[in-house]
Amino acid sequence: MDLLPIFLDMRGRPCLVVGGGATAARKVATLLRAGAAVILVAPTLTPELTRRAEAGELTHRARRFLPEDIEGQRLVIAATDDRGVNRQIAELARVADIPVNVVDDPEACTFVLPSIVDRSPVTVAISSGKTSPVLARLLRTRLEALIPGGYGRLAELSGRYRERVKERFTEPAFRRRFWDRVLQGAVAERVLAGQMQEAEALIEQELAPDALEHDLGEVYLVGAGPGDPDLITFRALRLMQQADVVVYDRLVATPILEMTRRDAQRIYVGKQRNHHALRQEEINRLLVDLAKDGHRVLRLKGGDPFIFGRGGEEIDTLAAEGIPFQVIPGITAASGCAAYAGIPLTHRDYAQSVVFVTGHLKDGTINLNWPALAQPNQTVVFYMGLTGLPIIIERLIAHGVSPEMPIALVQQGTTHLQKVYTGTLATICDQVAADPPIPPTLLIVGEVVKLRDKLNWYQPPDEPVHGATTDISEADT
Repeated sequence: MDLLPIFLDMRGRPCLVVGGGATAARKVATLLRAGAAVILVAPTLTPELTRRAEAGELTHRARRFLPEDIEGQRLVIAATDDRGVNRQIAELARVADIPVNVVDDPEACTFVLPSIVDRSPVTVAISSGKTSPVLARLLRTRLEALIPGGYGRLAELSGRYRERVKERFTEPAFRRRFWDRVLQGAVAERVLAGQMQEAEALIEQELAPDALEHDLGEVYLVGAGPGDPDLITFRALRLMQQADVVVYDRLVATPILEMTRRDAQRIYVGKQRNHHALRQEEINRLLVDLAKDGHRVLRLKGGDPFIFGRGGEEIDTLAAEGIPFQVIPGITAASGCAAYAGIPLTHRDYAQSVVFVTGHLKDGTINLNWPALAQPNQTVVFYMGLTGLPIIIERLIAHGVSPEMPIALVQQGTTHLQKVYTGTLATICDQVAADPPIPPTLLIVGEVVKLRDKLNWYQPPDEPVHGATTDISEADT
């Protein structure tokens, strides 16, 4: 470790910044956010610094730097465009044993200002040890996306309850267990969702005398998307990594399953045609029982849980049993597979609406609203329609759709196994017979399929992501 990471309390303490340009403005803004009393020395200022000076946010000495400016300072930043002046400031600060930062001159610095992720009172500082400020900024950008703004509220809530927790749990081990539940469980999720009253009600329950004996868990209903791990949302990833039990379907891609906690218990409840590991009613009951045992349960489903994913049935049971739950949407197979196939689902010249429909119903039939599906200027996407493809085509044509209507079949879209078949209603069955697709396969019917030749952009890699096999898509029914 080349530099010692340290957080200084600069509230009300005098800090000198020399320079009036854009770089100095950034440094001043950082110091002011930390509550420092900034003295700014520069003949001229940027409009931003002028505004701050006129507003009384800092003290401006409208002249060039003088050695006596160093006196009494707790921290110094040299940000002029004159290297010689900056070096002079650095040497004077070193002699006075005052921490000094010199812009674009790492060797002259005794400290660096890191890239900062500000979730006050939580602060994350990133430094490359004077070697690459640009890299530090790139890392900050990534962390900004991974750390929700609500972590500041979570820290404030924790601070308010800190003394009460000490009184309630005198043993350090019990305090750690308490904070683990609060900071990674239902309380934290309510805070991050902005539900502060519910969060405080839950933490009061956690502090009750019998809380440890009646610890209720929570269920996270998470959409895993169509297969490509890069399409997972940040919120989904966070919950995937904190759940201690994972209940997952057959159509969840293996690389996505591997993104869950390594020590989490995994329970497979996959369903495929004519073979169910568990019936839906048994899955609903399993989620309830696991949550009542105090577990944080991840219900991981391919695609989006509310689009042919039976998510509504599962949370209906959870709500009836009083189990806390969250629903995190995923990219549905229709939009994900169509995008990776280069087929826009809507287009002003071809389709002004899009319809998602299941290829077979609960009773195994395909008794759909065929007149509605046969309307012009729309795109129809059939989930789980491969087995019933001949019937789907026959019914569409019988209700007025031209046999020349374009159709695409997208096999295991967004993954290394993606393969796209295109043709017309009249020709596609012959193609499928000659080269059968591997389920799950999505059907797209509409004039927009014509655009694939022009818009096809995705070339599946030769190897799967993370070297794992994948089964993907929505709603194993």
